[in-house]
Amino acid sequence: MTVTNAPAVEAIPEAIIEPDLPIIDPHHHLWDLRPMMPMFPEPRHRFIETLVDAAYYTFDHLHADTATGHNIIATVFMECGAFYNAAYGDALKVVGEVEYVNGVAAQGASGIYGDQRLCAGIVGHADLTRGAAAGEVLDALKAAAPGRFKGIRHQGAWDADPDVLGPPFHAPAELYRDATFREGFAELGKRGMSFDAWILEPQIGDVIDLARAFPDTPICLDHCGTPLGNASYAGKLPERFGIWRDSILELGKCENVAVKLGGLAMHNCAMPEAGPAAGVGSEELARLWKPYIETCIEAFGTQRGMFESNYPVDRWGATYPVLWNAFKRITAGASADEKAALYAGNAARFYDIG
Repeated sequence: MTVTNAPAVEAIPEAIIEPDLPIIDPHHHLWDLRPMMPMFPEPRHRFIETLVDAAYYTFDHLHADTATGHNIIATVFMECGAFYNAAYGDALKVVGEVEYVNGVAAQGASGIYGDQRLCAGIVGHADLTRGAAAGEVLDALKAAAPGRFKGIRHQGAWDADPDVLGPPFHAPAELYRDATFREGFAELGKRGMSFDAWILEPQIGDVIDLARAFPDTPICLDHCGTPLGNASYAGKLPERFGIWRDSILELGKCENVAVKLGGLAMHNCAMPEAGPAAGVGSEELARLWKPYIETCIEAFGTQRGMFESNYPVDRWGATYPVLWNAFKRITAGASADEKAALYAGNAARFYDIG
């Protein structure tokens, strides 16, 4: 298969809604997956196929997306296993990703490309299953980008059905409950660092348990907890909505937890089912996503939620401008103060972006 970086489809260009509303996009990636494609055997899992059209996504692509009309004033990079430096050894190779992104951030901060602060915050990765030894890695990550590094994500996504994600993306079952993992997690609190949790909807209870065990460590639940509508969950979004909702409401009681409002355009969620970026308009996307977004805001309030793009993964379901239009349709009735918090203020506070 030829690997390209084809632009996402947009059936009918949309006018930008509320173009002056300041936005901090708190969740996007940068990567070059082209060297990795031969590692994934044919036939490739559908999740891998969704990434083929965005096989490389670097500064120019991010800048082009964030300049499509919405007022993106800053962004936060989220780890994705890219640009590791093998010369640093197995434990410290993750530092290479943060070094690379810090350079991208410096490129954006040069002023040549405008006033946007791309990658103003950086979330890296450290293997917390190393236990207390993870502290050494956390210190090296911080040293690689002292003004921008904020914390880590160690994804725990797992499901009994391997077709939900595909083998490369499955973490061990109940990773967040593992004693050695939690020994490593404790190192975050010692350094005032945050944690991003990516799990799947049936695992929200693992995040609840983790948050209760470490009430002083800021945790952000990614992608609304990733409701599932693919593989063995296909067609089950309506019947599982109540299960997801009860879990989200319970997690919202943990005051150290925030939630990212987005990620629903991933193929795993099947909202929409067709992709990548099949030209679905923002009105239809808002209809699909509204019950999940509004439930998250109900659970966490307007001070612990932040809208995210999850780009380029969410290219599966939406172009960048259409994605943000969909969010703005959902919050059309919110006050100016609520919008200021949900679109920029909460992300600035959680990731300490001044």
